[in-house]
Amino acid sequence: MKKILLLLLVAHITLAQKAGIQFKTTPIASVFQEARRAGKPVFVEIFSPTCHTCQSFIPTLADARVGKFYNTKFLSTKLDIGLPATQAFLNSHRLFVPSLPLFLYFDPQQNLVHFAMSNNTTDEVIRHGSNALDPQARSQTMKSRYQQGERSANFLIDYAMYARVTKDTVANMAAMTEYARQQSPATYANQTNWLALQKLVLDFENPMFQYMLGHMDTYRKAYGAEPVFQVAENILMSSLFSGRGAQFPITKILQVKQDLIKIGVDPKVAANRTLLPEVNAYFRAHQTAKAADRMDNQVNTNQLTVPEYMYITRLFNRSSPDAVDAPTVVKWVNKGLALKPGPKEQADLYFELAEAYRRGGKMADAQKAAQKSMELAQASRLDTRRNVEQMGKLK
Repeated sequence: MKKILLLLLVAHITLAQKAGIQFKTTPIASVFQEARRAGKPVFVEIFSPTCHTCQSFIPTLADARVGKFYNTKFLSTKLDIGLPATQAFLNSHRLFVPSLPLFLYFDPQQNLVHFAMSNNTTDEVIRHGSNALDPQARSQTMKSRYQQGERSANFLIDYAMYARVTKDTVANMAAMTEYARQQSPATYANQTNWLALQKLVLDFENPMFQYMLGHMDTYRKAYGAEPVFQVAENILMSSLFSGRGAQFPITKILQVKQDLIKIGVDPKVAANRTLLPEVNAYFRAHQTAKAADRMDNQVNTNQLTVPEYMYITRLFNRSSPDAVDAPTVVKWVNKGLALKPGPKEQADLYFELAEAYRRGGKMADAQKAAQKSMELAQASRLDTRRNVEQMGKLK
């Protein structure tokens, strides 16, 4: 009897699998090759075997009605997000996965035409597939629809998420700024807008986030101190280290630092996080003395290691817009040498010392440091081509 029941169970599972979406198990490149031959679009489910939500979708994707629709209209495959091959595929298409499961729909040439973060019903899964097939409804049209003036709240939410998935930060920020302007401040802390802050807002200047900064206790009482801290921290750090953040003037970077402290980050930790953005902002503004002072304060209030001294001296020797910082860089090199590193590290430090002296116009000192770097490099059997080039410049 047990054997009969087992056979019946296996037969039931097999029938369900055949009835549902028939996922290809070949590599994704082969799936697209087959799609081009068949002239069909490709449905890709990004999932994880440890994702409970993903597991809950299995019966839905095995539904006969879902299977009939997808097997007729698409070639389908599923990719485990934890596998290197999946990460390579996502990176090659500049795609971000905000949550699982994520449904992606491609044309046979591997162009993303639609995405969906679906509710777990057969009707919804079929609806997303239908939208992917409709040139007027698919996600690919969202940018042009926005440019043509579409501004409904639901559309802006969908467009902002599509922009996140496709790593279009500028589009995401524009959509969420417009969305925030449409909302009454009295609704900023409601559940919908809290979810928007969690999932969609990447800009610390977004009105909803600015409201949150001024009403942290309200959010903490509603959603918990730790989740609120994490959301605020993520938005601030996303802003700081985005492509746009790389061009922030010093005033905005200092504002981010103050906001980090405001949400509960230790001031010293906040200063560490904004250190390099501050220095680079001073470089862009040709305020070399301020860049050197900022880094020197970091050196004087922390115990740096030899690799850290190497990093900051290289940073200033290669990125500083003028030689105002050269005496300070010399001081940093000497502090690194005082830690008595090995011959290789000494060779690197003396090389940077020669660069700092050269930039500062002290050619005799530069030649001595360059010679010392060469001797240490030779003794350690290191490649001396850079030393030869450096000494040639100092003659």
